[in-house]
Amino acid sequence: MDTMDEIRETFFLECEDLLQDLETGLSAIRDGDRDPEKVNSVFRAVHSIKGGAGAFALNDLVRFAHKFETTLDEVRAGRLEPQTDLIALFLRSADFLADLVASAQSGDQVDSEQIDHLISELESFIDSDNAAPSAENFVFEPIALDFSLDFDAPPPPPAEDGDWRITLSPHENLFARGNDSVLLLRALRLLGDYSVTCDWSDLLLLDHMDCEKSYLKWSLTMPAMVTETAIREVFEFVEDECDLKIERTAVSSAPRPAPVETQTPSKQAPAASPQALHEDSDHGPSAGASADANGKDAGKAPKATVRVELDRVDRLINLIGELVINQSMLSQAVFDAGFPPNSPLAGGLDEFKQLTRDIQESVMSIRAQPVKPLFQRMSRIVREASNATRKDVRLVTEGESTEVDKIVIERLSDPLTHMIRNAVDHGLESREKREAAGKPREGVVRLSAMHRSGRVIIEVSDDGAGINRPRVRQIAIEKGLISADEQLTDGEIDNLLFMPGFSTASEVSNLSGRGVGMDVVKKSIQALGGRVSIVSVPGQGSSFIISLPLTLAILDGMVVRIAGQTTIIPLTDIVETLKPKPEDIHYLSTEGQVVFIRGAFVPLVDVGATLGYRAPLTKVDNQIVVLTQTEDSALSALLVDEIFDQRQVVIKGLEENYGSVPGIAAATILGDGRIALILDVDRIVSRKSMTADLSEAA
Repeated sequence: MDTMDEIRETFFLECEDLLQDLETGLSAIRDGDRDPEKVNSVFRAVHSIKGGAGAFALNDLVRFAHKFETTLDEVRAGRLEPQTDLIALFLRSADFLADLVASAQSGDQVDSEQIDHLISELESFIDSDNAAPSAENFVFEPIALDFSLDFDAPPPPPAEDGDWRITLSPHENLFARGNDSVLLLRALRLLGDYSVTCDWSDLLLLDHMDCEKSYLKWSLTMPAMVTETAIREVFEFVEDECDLKIERTAVSSAPRPAPVETQTPSKQAPAASPQALHEDSDHGPSAGASADANGKDAGKAPKATVRVELDRVDRLINLIGELVINQSMLSQAVFDAGFPPNSPLAGGLDEFKQLTRDIQESVMSIRAQPVKPLFQRMSRIVREASNATRKDVRLVTEGESTEVDKIVIERLSDPLTHMIRNAVDHGLESREKREAAGKPREGVVRLSAMHRSGRVIIEVSDDGAGINRPRVRQIAIEKGLISADEQLTDGEIDNLLFMPGFSTASEVSNLSGRGVGMDVVKKSIQALGGRVSIVSVPGQGSSFIISLPLTLAILDGMVVRIAGQTTIIPLTDIVETLKPKPEDIHYLSTEGQVVFIRGAFVPLVDVGATLGYRAPLTKVDNQIVVLTQTEDSALSALLVDEIFDQRQVVIKGLEENYGSVPGIAAATILGDGRIALILDVDRIVSRKSMTADLSEAA
């Protein structure tokens, strides 16, 4: 990849961040935020995309972005009020701007008619007397400017009264980020003719020059007819990367001051010493600590970031997994050798174990990302679904800073999109039905994320009518999914939505009715090691709760033995372990055996029998109970034969090489080299579904 390709790729990566800022800002304005800085941030995002697109001659993108920012500038100047219809147009324009960026990146053709249509809509809000120049044929053309250094050139002519004086002193990070003073001067030439001179007084002799530093400063004089706003817009996305001063000369009858002589580097100047050069490099002004154009202290420098290919991070995570396995093998070897716990070898091994965990957590945090970009993509899904169903819908997001493994975020996009569309299409009532029920015409879809007990909980909820359980039951009977006389609880009826081919849509549309429904969503989430549950209240709405692991690489687990098999129970599912007394074991006709724990009867689950390892136990007095809690807060007591210890294990998926196993989430490699299965607690405690799964697998 050559330099220009790398710069182009960087531009598109930056566009992702800018489009996220654009979506966030517009959503805040739609929700009533009238902070001028919020409008400025939206304007800067569009302006920056336009500026970068111009450098690569992406004229369709530039043409649309120019009209978009022109309309935003009317709002910024207070000449246009951000009413509901205008904000809706801005949101559609932001979606289309994202499409134009994607098309420019892939090289696909864009719909010029749609560009013209949206531009016409934007123009309809602009007062033609105050509007910026038309964007009909707005393209960036290279302008030939002569910036050769002539040491004997005369100083620039004095500024006329009322003209603009501009001084530009770039920081070194201006060039490091792909910007250039020449490009800025070219952009200024689009505003009008000017005179320019270069101050090279800071130049060093060639032997002592640092090629990454900036030594040149520029002084310009622009005519008074150019507005200050137009000048500042040229420097808007580099304002923190240079020292910029823009001032208008006073209009008076006083004689003009004598022109300042242009400084030139002395050809006899002594070379700076290496030590002086080092001190200047270490202690000279920097972009992070200098004052900006308005005289404000920039304060702390922004955190430095490095873009790394995901494949490299994945390889590093795989190596960390191997390190965890080796650490486990060493621990097993020390235990088998009979070293006492207080021996130097055991102590050193404990320190190695802690160091391994710290490294693992640090590396995993590299791949962790906030769910904000994913949630912002859902805003567009809601807008498209609301337009298709002719419903007024507002998306409310919470917990956008919650961090999740990047792989989980990528694989969660499709099921979450399906659930959002379902909430709009099936969950929310029509405008008329909402008004009849005493609800606002605008429905609300809420998308939230949080960390809980070592897992990520993502909830999609709506304030609609809730699940129509009689209708769901009737459809299930008609489709032959259940028998007409089968008795089901409300929760079991809700879970019918996850059965293959189930759909409540009466007709096929772009959103629903094709028989590809929530069963696909559930399988996608289970493939991530997650689970999904439903909570619905008639007349108030429904919530779909997704529980996911923080990472797909490593988990903390309890090593147990069941019917001679060594297995792992995820620590996040365990509440406590205990050995019940004989008098605490009871028999109920509906639940089978239960154990009495602190005033409550908890069903006992014979894991060995459920997985087919052995026949069901008739006496459980000598068994150890592992008390677990599922996502719906239901307690279950798993019967195990023996508990070994708690340890980190590396997750090895079974799907690719073996296939799905009922009740088994994944596998791992123990310290002695043996393979142990990781239990899927939710599937095991749901014994009806486990029985069906095992029968199907057989």
